[in-house]
Amino acid sequence: MSCAQDKSLPGHRSRVTVAVYAADPVLRVGVVHQLRQRPEVDLLDDADAERAQASLVVVDTVDDDVAALLDRLRINTATRTGLVVGTLGSGALQRVIECGVAAVLRRSDAHQDQLLQLVQAIANGEGVLPGDLLGKLLSHVSSLQRSAVDPRGLSLSTLTTREVDMLRLVSEGLDTAEIARKTSYSERTVKNVLHEIITRLQLRNRAHAVGYALRNGLI
Repeated sequence: MSCAQDKSLPGHRSRVTVAVYAADPVLRVGVVHQLRQRPEVDLLDDADAERAQASLVVVDTVDDDVAALLDRLRINTATRTGLVVGTLGSGALQRVIECGVAAVLRRSDAHQDQLLQLVQAIANGEGVLPGDLLGKLLSHVSSLQRSAVDPRGLSLSTLTTREVDMLRLVSEGLDTAEIARKTSYSERTVKNVLHEIITRLQLRNRAHAVGYALRNGLI
């Protein structure tokens, strides 16, 4: 079935609008070339970048300039940010999550299908982290001193047992369908519970919620 036929079907998803940021033009060209071939993606130029559903920041490593860019993108609530990175240590991972990054993909894995899955997940409000990076995040956070109460007065009682269980499953890398099977709830319920946590704690996405809850001893 052709793409044109797919678009005519009821319930067809509109194209995901994407803006690509990269200080290195070579890195930018590589990602843009991959995404430009996909009919599911609408690549925006610099003038329209602020209205993108997904902003992809493509870098070798995370430094102060990259963190500053992520902070600027975070201000725009209309877009969610993904990071395509060469190398990322546990400390840098914690940093980018605190900057509001919704998803991370290694540049070595940034092939066309993976990039498409990344931007679609970002547009759907989902967080994506490679399993080993999530493990590094957990190890990093567990080494920090935990506090039962955070600066905004949130405590263990802030989360219900169901919310804690679902956040822990997210931290283990499970997606919505897998969490639904594990907990015997519907996927809609899982999405609603996680959305409630993110909204209540004033966070950006699932990955941010996991990092925040772990850092503050909520799970």
